[in-house]
Amino acid sequence: MHRSRLLLPALTVTALALFAQVPAGGAAPAMEWREVFGEDGSITQVRTPKAPAEESAGFRALATAEVTKVFGDRDSSDAFDLVFVGDGYTADDLATYTANVQSKWDELSAVEPFTTYKAYFNVWQVNVVSNESGVDHDPTRGIAKDTALDMGFWCQGRDATTERLLCVNETKAKEYAALAPQADQVIALGNTAKYGGAGGSVATAAGSNASAGQIAIHELGHSIGGLADEYDYPYATYTGTEPREFNVTKDPTGAKWGEYLGQPSPDGGVIAPVEGARYYKNGLYRPTANSIMRTLGKQFNSIGRDAMVKAFKAKIPSLNEPVAAPPAP
Repeated sequence: MHRSRLLLPALTVTALALFAQVPAGGAAPAMEWREVFGEDGSITQVRTPKAPAEESAGFRALATAEVTKVFGDRDSSDAFDLVFVGDGYTADDLATYTANVQSKWDELSAVEPFTTYKAYFNVWQVNVVSNESGVDHDPTRGIAKDTALDMGFWCQGRDATTERLLCVNETKAKEYAALAPQADQVIALGNTAKYGGAGGSVATAAGSNASAGQIAIHELGHSIGGLADEYDYPYATYTGTEPREFNVTKDPTGAKWGEYLGQPSPDGGVIAPVEGARYYKNGLYRPTANSIMRTLGKQFNSIGRDAMVKAFKAKIPSLNEPVAAPPAP
């Protein structure tokens, strides 16, 4: 957690960021791939230094957080529980946070299959209160804010190349989310209007940016539907085994999708193998040219949509109950 506000000259900040990526002794830092989302809808992966050991929020801080219901009234054993946590919202900013959560949920629930299955969701808002408004490195690098979840652009300042990579202390975010009755997916919103977000075990998005809500929809494709990414960066040719995800295949005939082939898809066109998927330009195929698993702002294709519905039914018992026959005339 940051305790001071600091503004350094841009050249100095860049130099420090690059220097910080090489620990004492010259050993290279541990790296990880992070999913990055462009404001134009493009999605890619970047390698960035891993976060150091993350601090816990602490019992005292967790005890002050209030949980409120945004939507739904189902028992968590028969629902999908989506939990929002916020960072950089002071007590005076909670009305803004509430509006940000509602906006992101409205956007998510307007996309199929969430629209059809909206009634099976519980949505929770954990009111995480920060000491200062905003997030780190906003509007420029080197600015630090005293916030509850340590959220910041440039992946909390660790990444020297990708400004829009908005990372969070995932340990703290999950601890706050656990205050809700159930947390099947956690989305952390930052108190900023600058575009940004990131994938991971906790998806992040800029709370007051109108375009950032698409990040959550894409991430739920992963966490609920088990869908693979359908973009083809950064690798060349795939030579491995058949992927387990239903929306990608190494078979150029697309036999994996059987009865779907040639059928119209809600994201446009028909189901037919298109080369380039799951980070490889060659050797893997996706079902359509451009679904939301490839570009934000698009629809799920038929394959992805049905995978999501199958996952809903696996998670929510009442969706599998037989439908009573209508009474005889």
